[in-house]
Amino acid sequence: MTFSALKNFIYQSLNSLYDPAEIQAFYFLLLTHYGKYTKTELLAAPDTMVAANSLVLIKKAVEALKEYVPIQYILGETEFYSHKFIVNKAVLIPRPETEELVDWVLNELKTEKHPLSILDIGTGSGCIAISLAKALPQASVTAIDISGEALAVAQTNAANNGVTIRWQQQDILATPSLIGQYDVIVSNPPYVRESEKVQMSANVLNYEPHTALFVGDEQPLVFYEQIASLAHTALKENGRLFFEINQYLGVPMKAMLLQKGFSKVEIRKDLSGNDRMILAKR
Repeated sequence: MTFSALKNFIYQSLNSLYDPAEIQAFYFLLLTHYGKYTKTELLAAPDTMVAANSLVLIKKAVEALKEYVPIQYILGETEFYSHKFIVNKAVLIPRPETEELVDWVLNELKTEKHPLSILDIGTGSGCIAISLAKALPQASVTAIDISGEALAVAQTNAANNGVTIRWQQQDILATPSLIGQYDVIVSNPPYVRESEKVQMSANVLNYEPHTALFVGDEQPLVFYEQIASLAHTALKENGRLFFEINQYLGVPMKAMLLQKGFSKVEIRKDLSGNDRMILAKR
């Protein structure tokens, strides 16, 4: 089968399930991952034959896409902040909005001259902690997660990206106090309310870990309230607390952080115009 014929096969297989732009992205991802072809090769030589072993793997991947398995889980990897990360069903797939959070953290810290201590709570794949550690090689970075499976993925990602992180497995909701003092605490905790599941796509609902995504409607800020309480004593003077947040809960988030004793609370929108990040200073 040629590149061109395979492209048509993928489109015909998926056109009732995904939009054309997504299918085109799948085509390039599958060929570059399984066939090791460059995008230039795919565009310049559409009559090139696809290697038989690559074709078998690609067709198997297309069958998985029909079941709405996320492409990142099919490939077993994704890119975040220009770094490669292994992902599987034990961890959330890193989102572009979280890259914006990392950008904000780094912009806030660019004038700091002393080695920083950073804590990432709910690290998942380790994407935040590892990206910060790579950008700030003199920083001391610690990462917490409740899931041993997630931490195993994060540890592999740290090794693959050449950074050293201190890992801690613990349930933050059952943590009375944090060990250590930090210049920065950052967290992307579960924040999607159960009632918002109807807005979620099948590939998220059926495959990504629900414990890392959802909170009950009766206490949607439960993780934020606990982390803010812990951070108030674990942050150094002038320390910063960063959160990724539910776009609908920016106002109550700001009120909660002010009530907890933080100052200079700032909400920032993501590139889609949604309230997505918040910074509170101690």
